Amino acid sequence: MLLGCIGDDFTGSSDLGNTLVKAGMRVVQYSGTPIMPAAPDVEAGIVALKSRTMPVADAVRLSLEALDWLRAQGCRQFLFKYCSTFDSTPQGNIGPVAEALADALNADRVIFCPAFPATGRTIYQGHLFVGDRLLSESGMENHPLTPMTDPDLRRWLSRQTREGVGHIPAATVWQGPDAVRAALSAQPHRFVVTDAIRDEDLVVLGQAVADQALLTGGSGIALGLPANFRARGLLSAEGPHWHGQPGPVAALSGSCSRATRGQVARHIADGNPAMEIDPEAVMAGTMTARHATDWALSQDGLPLVYSSADPDDVRAVQQRHGTEAVAARLDSFFAETARLLVAGGVTRLITAGGETSGAVVEGLSVASLEIGPEIDPGVPAIRAGDALVLALKSGNFGAENFFAKAAERLAG
Repeated sequence: MLLGCIGDDFTGSSDLGNTLVKAGMRVVQYSGTPIMPAAPDVEAGIVALKSRTMPVADAVRLSLEALDWLRAQGCRQFLFKYCSTFDSTPQGNIGPVAEALADALNADRVIFCPAFPATGRTIYQGHLFVGDRLLSESGMENHPLTPMTDPDLRRWLSRQTREGVGHIPAATVWQGPDAVRAALSAQPHRFVVTDAIRDEDLVVLGQAVADQALLTGGSGIALGLPANFRARGLLSAEGPHWHGQPGPVAALSGSCSRATRGQVARHIADGNPAMEIDPEAVMAGTMTARHATDWALSQDGLPLVYSSADPDDVRAVQQRHGTEAVAARLDSFFAETARLLVAGGVTRLITAGGETSGAVVEGLSVASLEIGPEIDPGVPAIRAGDALVLALKSGNFGAENFFAKAAERLAG
């Protein structure tokens, strides 16, 4: 294994796998830290954790366990992958996990770059934009678990870490890898936020950190990494393999992001079957996974079970029952629904939302995932077994007709 990656959620990890597969690497995503060694033909291994919103100490512990396993596989470089909207709170978890990984690897001058221009995420003057809006005006300020109210990544990261945070501006990145390396060496701070507004900028950054033990960012930061290994003659010429899966399909959505809510609305407007899940009913036990499964299995086409309410409605439920209690109950609901759907014959399963996708993968007890071709930017098709394929979508990703596109792509 050449590149060892640690993702703080499941959809973000598959997003990273998508980037690496497109560049020709053979990639396997693991659901948590494996017990057994990786297969010898794996070139990039991604340990997907559900650590984005867990207590800081637990996130650090799990990330270090993943690092130990990846180091044992012989990895030459390590990447800590988080969301392209830098999802975190003033307490963490991005800063504390990055500090722990850097300490373990004795890494200095660690870059932070969540930019992903293909999905509208860019960084300029240290500020994160979503499309033409600052992060704090993009809808992410209403996220129920990680509300992003400050677009200045330097300031946000400084709240989470004891390290000083530096900055490399776009003007330096545009001068090429040598200029970036020189700017990194001259930085007085261990952690450095880097600007990037084009894919070309991410390739430059990847080239500049070819010899760095640790880097951090969104999936875009990996754009230039496979070429570094290829230039050293370390990549297989065969590349990844993929085949689709026929059979019944279903979709589960627990995201309340603007993008997913638009996709749900499009799905319904196109005449597809959809069942809305009321979180209050789930909390009361009057809506169960068995109810949702029985409904979905009785439908033709692409049935969608969704709980993608308006953020104000979500906050009201959280205030009545507690944020963690509501999140845990919904995760359990979707995990059990996924288990029952697959047991009922579903072979193609689509999920929307990072927390939902993580719950589904854990609920299905899938140990490893083969990353396949791209469905939409940041979202690959994934094989989870001999007769099961998945699409794990971050809430903010995907075209308006994503559910239909994913069902077709998963079929091959």
